Amino acid sequence: MIKPLARFACLLLAVPPLYSPLLVSAAERGLDARDLNALDRVGAPTLSPDGRVLAYTLRQADLEANRASTGLFLRGLEDGAQPRRVNAEGKSANSPSFSPDGRTLYFLSAESGSMQLWAASVRSGRSRQVTDYPLGVSTYRLSPDGRRVALSFRVHPDCADLACSKQRNEAAASSKTSGQTYDQLFVRHWDSWNDGQRNHLYVAELKDGQARGEPVRVSRGIDGDVPSVPFGGADDYAWAPDSKSLVFSVRIAGRMEPTSTNFDLFRAEVAGDAAPVNLTPDNPAWDANPLFADDGKTLYYTAMKRPGFEADRMAIMALDLQSGTRREVAPDWDFSAGSLSLHQGELYTTTNRLGEHPLFAVKPDSGEARIVVGGGNVTGFALHGDTLVFQRDSLTQPAQLFVSTPKGGVERALTDFNRERLAGIGMGAFEQFSFEGHGGATVYGYVVKPVGYEAGRKYPVAFIIHGGPQGSMGNSFHYRWNPQTYAARGYGVVFIDFHGSTGYGQAFTDSISQDWGGKPLEDLQKGWAAALSRYDFLDGERACALGASYGGYMVNWIAGQWGEAWDCLVSHAGVFDTRMMGYSTEELWFTEWENGGTVYENPQAYEQFNPLLHVDKWNTPMLVIHGQLDYRIPVEQGIAAFTALQRRGVPSQFLYFPDENHWILKPANSVQWHDAVLNWLDRWTKE
Repeated sequence: MIKPLARFACLLLAVPPLYSPLLVSAAERGLDARDLNALDRVGAPTLSPDGRVLAYTLRQADLEANRASTGLFLRGLEDGAQPRRVNAEGKSANSPSFSPDGRTLYFLSAESGSMQLWAASVRSGRSRQVTDYPLGVSTYRLSPDGRRVALSFRVHPDCADLACSKQRNEAAASSKTSGQTYDQLFVRHWDSWNDGQRNHLYVAELKDGQARGEPVRVSRGIDGDVPSVPFGGADDYAWAPDSKSLVFSVRIAGRMEPTSTNFDLFRAEVAGDAAPVNLTPDNPAWDANPLFADDGKTLYYTAMKRPGFEADRMAIMALDLQSGTRREVAPDWDFSAGSLSLHQGELYTTTNRLGEHPLFAVKPDSGEARIVVGGGNVTGFALHGDTLVFQRDSLTQPAQLFVSTPKGGVERALTDFNRERLAGIGMGAFEQFSFEGHGGATVYGYVVKPVGYEAGRKYPVAFIIHGGPQGSMGNSFHYRWNPQTYAARGYGVVFIDFHGSTGYGQAFTDSISQDWGGKPLEDLQKGWAAALSRYDFLDGERACALGASYGGYMVNWIAGQWGEAWDCLVSHAGVFDTRMMGYSTEELWFTEWENGGTVYENPQAYEQFNPLLHVDKWNTPMLVIHGQLDYRIPVEQGIAAFTALQRRGVPSQFLYFPDENHWILKPANSVQWHDAVLNWLDRWTKE
């Protein structure tokens, strides 16, 4: 194999690196895919109104049954008592929230046969079903006064009640014909075909602990999904403090929906007898994450500026609901905010930053921002008084719950899940490094040592390329692309946050658009050279590059541009033909923004970095993986790449999952995926 070109050697910049606190001994084994899929996964930390009781979920997998269930637990923060399970054993629950008086814990469960709202006494733990609707409840939010609940259902918009939607679904399921006619896009989205239904928002009265009567549709007349599809949730809507109205985020685009990122915020009265009012009609881009100030006079939310660009910076906005004036809260804070929480006069949010995902606090008046919790990947948090509970993971530790204060400072671990499962399992030590990338910019990456590392030895390398492309791979514990599963097999692992990655300022993120195969490839080449020059245990003569989604695209691009550097390649759900991607993907706004227009308007942009045009130079052995239910990057892209390899006579395999989407989620399939990928790497670097 040809060594990396000398012209990509570069100077490592003097920045404080991030180190793993955990070193491993040669006697320990690493994290196998079976271990990974068996781990308990904690989530949804939620504090009671008095801050004394914590609710959380815990996903537990049954590998033999090839399924998982999620338990809901309560524990006191002060009494030291053992956590109590709220929902039935073997059943799943999600979305915990406390009643305003703290005596009741609400949650969603399908224990009765469909997803409904349930409630449990915090004191006794006894649970009861609150709703019994003909359709399953998708999301919910309790009103501040506890007398109402907002609920979302997937319905046929022209149906007058929930029963009508159920009857129509049953009729379709029993019909002898299966053909369906479409007169506009979307015909399919993410992993589901459009069946004419929408997510709509309703409000129900709560009396004596039960939802009474037919709920009132407050999003009536809205031709959009509340919450959004496919990944929206209860953060898409918020109650006003007086419990008389809600604000929700929705995209109303009609025939242009697949090309539009124009989400607006609408305010709806709970009576449902008036049309919702658009609060953000002047912004043609994305408005999301509504949050009322405590006095109800100000609405905080996040907003993008550029229509059609899903990776634009999400700025924090403040809307005066009386005057209609709006302003950006922290214009100099060059990060993209997530969901918002308001506590003691500060806004709390998480975001990507330099290869990590910390929790920030932002002052609404001055825009001053500070890191409250760093050191890994913060994915959930809850606040009350002087108590902060947060959920964090890292490259060496699956998620745990911790307690601190809203001001930051000393942290105390609340949980130690998976202690027994991880006993005797070592994690590869890691370090963050930086180098001079495209245009002299500072670019960051990580290196992970193999488990059982011995100084002086050389190890083969897994060079992982993240997806997005506007994403980041850093100090987090991933359940699909976990570097520790490669370190466990004796590989050093390298991954680079190339130009286009998030967490390094919006200009850095913007730089990949219309340049998929340019600056990012240069950063990957320079980062690879930098890692080899700095870490002598990495064997550049035994290395494979692998990635999914954009990472899969980049692997396909590398095959025709830089294939000589690698012993093998792995392309999962990768784009093979950028032209056909522009016509066959469901979210057209993505390809049209990334290529500066449609295929027919700007064909040169689609051809400039099209892997299909360079198949004549493909010579590196490649494993191609794709799922049938992947409508983001359709399966034909993977089949075409495999066909090209086979016709070229390049050693290749195609791993096909008929029941998976863009991601591989089922436990047994995940194990199969990991085994296939690692066996492919072993075949070309170790044998």
